[in-house]
Amino acid sequence: MIISRTPLRMSFVGGGSDMPAFYREHGGAVISTAVDKFVFVTVNRKFDNGIRVAYSRTEEVNSIAEVQHQLVRAGLIRVGITGGVEITTVADIPSRGTGLGSSSSFTVALLHALYAFRARHATQSTLAEQACDIEINVCGEPIGKQDQYAAAFGGFNLYEFHPDDTVTVSPVICQSTTLQRLSEGLLVFYTGITRSASALLKEQAAQVESDVEKRAALKRMVSLCYQLRDEIQGDNLLGFGEILHEGWMLKRGLTDKVSNSAIDEWYDTARRHGAIGGKILGAGAGGFLALYAPPERHAAIRHALPRLRAVPFALERSGSQILFYQPREPLAE
Repeated sequence: MIISRTPLRMSFVGGGSDMPAFYREHGGAVISTAVDKFVFVTVNRKFDNGIRVAYSRTEEVNSIAEVQHQLVRAGLIRVGITGGVEITTVADIPSRGTGLGSSSSFTVALLHALYAFRARHATQSTLAEQACDIEINVCGEPIGKQDQYAAAFGGFNLYEFHPDDTVTVSPVICQSTTLQRLSEGLLVFYTGITRSASALLKEQAAQVESDVEKRAALKRMVSLCYQLRDEIQGDNLLGFGEILHEGWMLKRGLTDKVSNSAIDEWYDTARRHGAIGGKILGAGAGGFLALYAPPERHAAIRHALPRLRAVPFALERSGSQILFYQPREPLAE
């Protein structure tokens, strides 16, 4: 049996610049952190030569071609497993539409467990690159590349997306006390709204491609990544919150579907009660609302947003890991 554990992520600024249509022309950048909420994938030898996959539904089939879960099907093909395997998955957070990169975390976790099942080591770069290829090229999802890298590498990083499709991963270097204070200042609420990130990102990409002003806004969001890095390295968390606010205002302008009247009211209420900045995580329109505020203002903000559920998050250093490795006889090549 193999068990992999892969973190979800919280992105702060630059989202959307990791889309191929943008970074291949202009270059992109995102700052994000892994968080202490995880996707777990278990892979075990099946008694017969079939394939069993258990997620929100259960599939039991005789061949890869019959597997309905397209990420699982693509992962099995990529790693070269044709049958005799049982795959299950669970997650700490609702699995879709929450803005934490769960689909990519699942893909990375799946690949990591499948490679371990075949007694093969997969590097962080391999997991990230192959997860990108599966989601974007094989499955045709109109998404970017930040989530796969955040899931594979973990930690608090600046990700730079280059026109030649390479990605540079640079840890944000700062004092440990700064990261502790940043973590203590984050306040995250679940809105109860789920949405399709793919549809939102597809519309956003079309808007950016056709509108010069929106392209300029996304370029500004890229530049904010470097400013945010500098503020954190300089121990200026007030600046961190202010950049979050500017980034959210820019993101809201990319398409009218990123926010709505309810989200705007929640955000404005939080700001009136002490939040310096924040954003809807991921593509927008629902999922989790992340805020940065002095800890002494958290109680007032929670009281002002009684309809939202506060969920504790902490920064996570580790990327995808194999938690349990007890292989049986190796699969035949």
